[in-house]
Amino acid sequence: METIIKSAQSLKQAWENLKESEPKLRIRDAAAKLGVTEAQLVATDIGASVIRLSDHFTEQLEQLPKLGRVMSLTRSEGCVLEHKGPFQKIEMHQAGPHKIATVIGPIEQRVFFAGWKFGFAVTTETPKGTMKSLQYFDKAGEAVMKVYLQDKSNPEAYEELVKNNTAADQSADLVLEAFPTPEYTSREQLDYEGFTKDWETMKDTHDFFGMLRKYKLNRQDAVKWIDDKWAYEIDRLSARKIVEKAAETKLPIMIFAGNKGNIQIHQGKVQTVRQMGEWLNVLDPDFNMHLNENVVDKAYVVHKSTEDGLVSAVELFDKEGEMVAQFFGLRKPGLPQKPEWKALVDSL
Repeated sequence: METIIKSAQSLKQAWENLKESEPKLRIRDAAAKLGVTEAQLVATDIGASVIRLSDHFTEQLEQLPKLGRVMSLTRSEGCVLEHKGPFQKIEMHQAGPHKIATVIGPIEQRVFFAGWKFGFAVTTETPKGTMKSLQYFDKAGEAVMKVYLQDKSNPEAYEELVKNNTAADQSADLVLEAFPTPEYTSREQLDYEGFTKDWETMKDTHDFFGMLRKYKLNRQDAVKWIDDKWAYEIDRLSARKIVEKAAETKLPIMIFAGNKGNIQIHQGKVQTVRQMGEWLNVLDPDFNMHLNENVVDKAYVVHKSTEDGLVSAVELFDKEGEMVAQFFGLRKPGLPQKPEWKALVDSL
């Protein structure tokens, strides 16, 4: 059902009041306190520090390499990944009626445009100076991806992208739409024999998604219900051991985190690991991870068979059963996973 929750004008005033009482409150947390979405809060500044962009999102993504070195931020409910570098190579693919994109390079992403609905160019004044960004949100008003200019970015390319993609409609009132609630198979309805056989005979990790669709399975249910040979629950704070051990032994890993519109991927080593309260952080020059451990409800080791041998992951889920983050050992296609990664996973 489509709704406009509050007028932008009354919302802007409510946000100003909140900022006065809690100046350090992040915009995502402010939106939750006000009972609205982050996109609605961003839109309250249209006409001042925010420009509403057109819905030509694939064309805008293809222009991002011209910006040069930027910082790209993608998050799930509990995990934020930030990478600095260029959008080096972008490949578009058709997936039914919708396009998806593969971003390759220092910034690695898998972009799903089906749910994208709102885009904004945002100018923010900070203690370090003026910050310019492109911010994209899905139809429910949740953040999909944010791209921030850096010292070595190309500001002229940014201004040209914004100018060519400024929407005719600069209204601050957003019409939101909830994503449909998927219907999943129950444990009693599941063809467990067929499900187990399909899991055991996977040839590629990407076969997993097809298997979930075939049996109408929620991802967490799948890892919960499969035999312990393939997946089992571990301590929910196991990500600490993974990143600390990877940093200590210089073991290259992969970290996946994202949302309905974008998955961002870290590939490589991690160096500086810092625990700050409930936040587990990786604070490297070109890569930051911020994992809110309070959001992590369950963690599992998950093994999948491939033509290159066993591929093992650690998967984190929140209380709603949504994926928070995934961790893999870095490997190239055609090569088996590193024994050091398998040993680390087994030690959990």
